[in-house]
Amino acid sequence: MNHPNRTQLQFTKVAKLLGCGGAITLLLLVAACQNTTSSGSGLKIGTLLPITGDLSQFGASMQDSASLLVKTVNQCGGVLGQPVQLISENDQTNPAAGAAAMTKLAEVDRVGGVVGAAGSGVSSAAVDIAVRNQVVQISPSSTSPVFTERAKKGDFRGFWFRTAPPDSFQGEALAKLAQARGFKTVSVLALNNDYGRGLVNSFTSAFTPLGGKVLNQAKPTYYPPDASSFESEVAAAFQGNPDAVLLVAYPETGSLILKAAYQQGLLGKKTQIMLSDGMKDLKIAELVGKNSQGRYIATGMIGTAASSGGAALKQFNDRYKTAYNNRQPVVYGPNSWDAAAVLVLAAEAAKSTSGAAIKNKIREVANPPGQNVSDVCQALSLIRQGKEINYQGASGNLDFDSQGDVTGNYDIWTIDKNGQLKVINTISVRGS
Repeated sequence: MNHPNRTQLQFTKVAKLLGCGGAITLLLLVAACQNTTSSGSGLKIGTLLPITGDLSQFGASMQDSASLLVKTVNQCGGVLGQPVQLISENDQTNPAAGAAAMTKLAEVDRVGGVVGAAGSGVSSAAVDIAVRNQVVQISPSSTSPVFTERAKKGDFRGFWFRTAPPDSFQGEALAKLAQARGFKTVSVLALNNDYGRGLVNSFTSAFTPLGGKVLNQAKPTYYPPDASSFESEVAAAFQGNPDAVLLVAYPETGSLILKAAYQQGLLGKKTQIMLSDGMKDLKIAELVGKNSQGRYIATGMIGTAASSGGAALKQFNDRYKTAYNNRQPVVYGPNSWDAAAVLVLAAEAAKSTSGAAIKNKIREVANPPGQNVSDVCQALSLIRQGKEINYQGASGNLDFDSQGDVTGNYDIWTIDKNGQLKVINTISVRGS
């Protein structure tokens, strides 16, 4: 026997009060509202990015990049004939805040996909929520190898992707850089989270076979994400006068660590500073500051970061500068653009806005075979015509493997005497 639900009972009570004519009017209004809701449910995607916190130097530009992609797509017809709706959440560079924000995006806003998070620790806190709710999570910059390992175990059921290569590749790039510079001994000083631990492990695994030695391999120097003073950690990392100290950090705390090293008189001597991609911020020299002679403390430091050299890079940079008053995008801006692009292209190909349908089409639109295309509007047009595409992004060619990873080359960057961040070379990696 079928029992009336609460809505049906409420409708019956109201109908009795209104009489026959009123009831018919009410029924028509309810039907109209239901039809409007059904026909107006276009693609909704979220962003989960660090507008505040230790990664805020990157977050605003990454958000701008994703927003610009959505605006561009809506100007050329949207997805499935309707505008794409972007719902943005600030993860605060905090795992707890990121988990709460992902819960809102998945369970309240009911998005089909999420661009983010930036930091690996936040992505780790959010990804199981996304998977449980069948929401695609595609990170522009979470590089911890932990995600590859978990994907191999089947933890993510195909709902996890990233447009930046994992740190198993960056560790090899850093090891090659150390070898090329003649560094025989290196100590590590790293953020104590998935990102820091993962990159330290991958660097150590790659550097040792090249003949190098990590002096504090048995007990790496880690610092907590919420630390504000670093004197003891800095002293421990420089102990033994290594040829280089590898600093795996984010700009806010990383700049304080470098200031502490300067104040202890440890910079400008034998030991070179090597920096990870998390420190590649255009204003890093200003954050660290100047010495007593008025020179930038960070001058001459070297680092690595995934190259952005995709076919769509120039078009992305031109669009970004036009939209944001000639401002330059940050290191993971192209990756954020690509993450959003892949979501909208997959939704168009799937003819569906659900995460389950979108995740099944991501490799179809991003990997060979198919017509190479770098303009997102042209890509949407080709999909609507029933043609296969191979989207070539701003950050790279975006060929996703079975774990949701992409590969790529790494830029070698430094800080010049004027405090400007310069790319001076590129290292190719094969991955491990």
